[in-house]
Amino acid sequence: MATKDQIQSLMAGATCEVTPSQASKVEDFRAHLAEGTAVYVTFLPGSDIADTIASAVKLRAQGMVPVPHLAARSIPNVAFLDESLKRLKGEADIDEALLIGGGVDRPVGVFDATIQILETGLLQEYGITRLGVAGHPEGTPDISEADVAEALARKNAFAADHGLDMYITTQFCFEAAPIIDWDKRIRAAGNCLPIHIGAPGLATIKTLLKHAMACGIGPSMNFLKKQAMHVAKLMTVNAPDRLIADLAAYKADDPDCGIELVHMYPLGGLKKTAQWTRAVQAGQFDLNGKGGFDVTVEIG
Repeated sequence: MATKDQIQSLMAGATCEVTPSQASKVEDFRAHLAEGTAVYVTFLPGSDIADTIASAVKLRAQGMVPVPHLAARSIPNVAFLDESLKRLKGEADIDEALLIGGGVDRPVGVFDATIQILETGLLQEYGITRLGVAGHPEGTPDISEADVAEALARKNAFAADHGLDMYITTQFCFEAAPIIDWDKRIRAAGNCLPIHIGAPGLATIKTLLKHAMACGIGPSMNFLKKQAMHVAKLMTVNAPDRLIADLAAYKADDPDCGIELVHMYPLGGLKKTAQWTRAVQAGQFDLNGKGGFDVTVEIG
């Protein structure tokens, strides 16, 4: 069982994510997040990169650290990438980005994988040397396990060869066991990139199930399915306290653990997830007898 200090340590520096649509509805991010918080901005299939850029500009102006997604399969060509990076650097002063393949079956242009984005050299040219790459503790239906392992090895090598500050940001999970198994497996295979574990923010079980199915979440979704069998619980707001506590205990027990921090997905809204995150960071919670913890301030 993790201690309060271990839980706070894991949650220190937690990052979060918004879509451009969500960002446009937030009047001032400083009302919800501590200044200096890293906020990822999505670039979803079929969306306009200009919206991602505008959100990054807003976040920077309001004291946050914008981390735009660059989705390889949604980038048509090198010129588009060059212009996008030029604007992101010039208008939002970014020095960090998250590289993902992107959830489309067929690339819109010349890029099929994130390593191809890296190999253009444009990120380094614009001074963007802190880079996240995607991780999938429960696998992904789009790529075979062997191909995923090969891609991760190539990214490790590329980061080492080019002096990049690279890390892995994962899809969200609901239970710690698949994450722990995955961390040990990729570490044994030679992974040296620190891991930012994705955790679902506060949302109803119904909402979490919807997002989990859309994202292809694997075995850990059984945690939700068991609760969803009780219809009355579908609209119950779920917090990731048990997940965080189990990962904090694992990190404390294993000095070679690859997990560095937590990346929050505010599936039920930024306000509630941000309130919960800041309460945990401040130690405003009590351990409970169920392996998790309960925050001691009102959320809502």
